[in-house]
Amino acid sequence: MKLQFLGAAETVTGSKYLLETDDKTILIDCGLFQGLKELRMRNWEPFPLTKSVDAVILTHAHLDHSGYLPLLVRQGFKGPIYATEATRELCEILLRDAGRIQEEDASLANKYGYSKHKPAMPLYTEQDAINALKYFQTIDFDKDYSLGKETQFRASRAGHILGSAIITLRTNTTTLVFSGDLGRPNDLIMQPPLQVTFADFLVLESTYGNRLHSQTNPFDQLGNIIRTTVQRGGTVIIPSFAVGRTQTLLYLLYQLKEANAIPAVPIYLDSPMAEDATDIFLKHCSEHKIPLEVCKKVCKIAMYVKTGDDSRKLSSDASPKIIIAGSGMAEGGRVLDHIKNYGPDSKNSIVFTGFQAPMTRGDRLLRGEKEVKIRGAMVPINAHIEMLDSLSSHADYKETLEWLKGFKQPPKTVFLTHGEESASQALKKQIEDQLHWNVVVPRYMQEVTL
Repeated sequence: MKLQFLGAAETVTGSKYLLETDDKTILIDCGLFQGLKELRMRNWEPFPLTKSVDAVILTHAHLDHSGYLPLLVRQGFKGPIYATEATRELCEILLRDAGRIQEEDASLANKYGYSKHKPAMPLYTEQDAINALKYFQTIDFDKDYSLGKETQFRASRAGHILGSAIITLRTNTTTLVFSGDLGRPNDLIMQPPLQVTFADFLVLESTYGNRLHSQTNPFDQLGNIIRTTVQRGGTVIIPSFAVGRTQTLLYLLYQLKEANAIPAVPIYLDSPMAEDATDIFLKHCSEHKIPLEVCKKVCKIAMYVKTGDDSRKLSSDASPKIIIAGSGMAEGGRVLDHIKNYGPDSKNSIVFTGFQAPMTRGDRLLRGEKEVKIRGAMVPINAHIEMLDSLSSHADYKETLEWLKGFKQPPKTVFLTHGEESASQALKKQIEDQLHWNVVVPRYMQEVTL
């Protein structure tokens, strides 16, 4: 058995793990690289395979785990893409939206001439995404599935977002576990991750390998930001991941309104994708903690902005309000127009709520940059920049260690991925010092024999 790290090696993006068994070649996750230009350029390279892939298994729907699928299919992949039901439904939203945004960005770049590529081309189109969706096959949690004569796999609840899974692959001789993005034991809305007890080899995420999450109550923190901003006469802009984080924010805003803890200002959800994801959230109540009747009320807390014209009108409205819009790292989508319009005014606040990959706009704003480029123009930033860092859906290093302590015996090797090098190395030291396990931080394209 051979394992090659085609992504998420010494970085948090581009998750792709190529596993070769005696009779099958399997790709676990098929994600886009994001953030630094040198990483994003990898998306344009031909997929580095010498053998055809027999199947893809997804841990969850986020684009850094699923977003390369349209390219893989366009390059000739014709096998099954296994995913849980919620992951399949969310991928339909995310992949089509990603293709649509890339087409729109290329069109704008050509119209206004701010790309050095003549003409600018999308990485893939919405039709490419639609073509990829034809190959999805839905799987259930906690059920074994066969891949040929010698290999089985199962998906167990990971607690990160709807549909997110820990993938366990078994051959006649070896058990290999992929954590995917590991959720938190006491998440505000998601059920906790399943405790895995055995693996010969473990591929483990390390996003927060060098950090502990803030213990600040997000109810109090968000409420204070909203009250202060509205008192200044300003608007609160929240760049948000459409899947997972937006639903958590709606729940928090519902709680704040029920407690009369924020002023009665309008709340807008300016993301058709997030609206669709919220419908899926209602459908899969067994995966989260919010009762159905409360969930219905949560989903009605915001006014949904349907069209691009309505979004642009909203950007020109100077009255105090709350706008949740994608994307979570401010790398695309409607939130860019809101940052462009509200960012220069110090009355307003821009609130980030999750991990920001290096050199994304979100990362640069949090580091204090006072000017960012949006659609070819430099935009001054005077708005208050805030970070709500207690809402992360990734386990921090302490929570990860507690999950590892549930194993009945040490894996032969733990491979730390999906983390910046500093985070992976810090978690490596923690595991070695506390558990005395063998830990490796693989490099990009590294291949290991198991």
